[in-house]
Amino acid sequence: MITRLFLSFFVFSFLLCSCSAKQNGELEKMKILIDTDANNELDDQHALAYAFLNMDVFDVVGVTVNNTRNGYGLQGQYDEAERIIHLFDLENEVPLLMGADKNYAEIAPTISDKNFDGKPAVDFIIQEAMKVKDEKLVLVPVGKLTNIALAILKEPRIVDKVRVIWLGGNYPNHGEYNLDNDTTAVNPVIESGVEFEMVTVRYGKPSGTAAVAVTREEIESNMKGKGPVSHHTITGRHGGEFNRFGGYSANLFNEAEMYGNPPTRSLFDMVVLAVLKNEAWGEKVEIPAPKLVGNSWIDKPENKHKIVYWQNFNRDAIVNDLFELMQKSTPKQ
Repeated sequence: MITRLFLSFFVFSFLLCSCSAKQNGELEKMKILIDTDANNELDDQHALAYAFLNMDVFDVVGVTVNNTRNGYGLQGQYDEAERIIHLFDLENEVPLLMGADKNYAEIAPTISDKNFDGKPAVDFIIQEAMKVKDEKLVLVPVGKLTNIALAILKEPRIVDKVRVIWLGGNYPNHGEYNLDNDTTAVNPVIESGVEFEMVTVRYGKPSGTAAVAVTREEIESNMKGKGPVSHHTITGRHGGEFNRFGGYSANLFNEAEMYGNPPTRSLFDMVVLAVLKNEAWGEKVEIPAPKLVGNSWIDKPENKHKIVYWQNFNRDAIVNDLFELMQKSTPKQ
């Protein structure tokens, strides 16, 4: 009888602790590391902001940067990521590290050098991956895959400790900006056997993240003047001073070229964070891992290693979630 009572008490206590932890969000947070070319476009900034607005969902262990051709150099990428971190007053909570400037094929032969290109980011990725035990660290590259490929090359043991979900590729079609910025990094990541997912872009098609687009008018109505008020006042990349992400978002959209009718701009990178938050906002398709030849995909139906690609995103749900989060985080007057 005593044994039975003790067992019942133990089970009850375990369930109570589990429920309390879940209610507090301690067990529900997803550990993520965002790897970004933050100054290339305006979608990276919104991806970072979306992650920071969802700190009850994500445990952002850090941000690393890489350089792609439109970002005004590696320092420009770093500076823009730093601006967003400052707008959310997270500089003491979210480490920011410099990553690769050149491509994987150029850097890989130097991986044993003391100060190889990308070392701070690569070492940080490895460090954070090796910390995890019962869960995987989710790597969220929204630029080229160089930092991820280098981390796997330097420390192959991280393959079993991470999940990579990449904004990149037009699969099954060729090309795409992130892919084209370092085609040499793609196969090393996929062929490592790591858990790998592609969130497709597919320019001009309704099935990719390109279709998750917004107008300037939507941004003006739903972003400007909204969001948490920072202790910092940043100078934006186009000039002007901002202490809220909402104002900076509107500025980025005002300075950007719009496309289509009505004129819009896509939030590509932010979609990765959105489907991590709610998988129902996209469609997952599992396939045998293909091989990249040049910048085109060659299917390998016999490949036992599977990857996932994402398509058909719920544009309204994703965009409205951003707008609602901005509204909720706006201080009451």
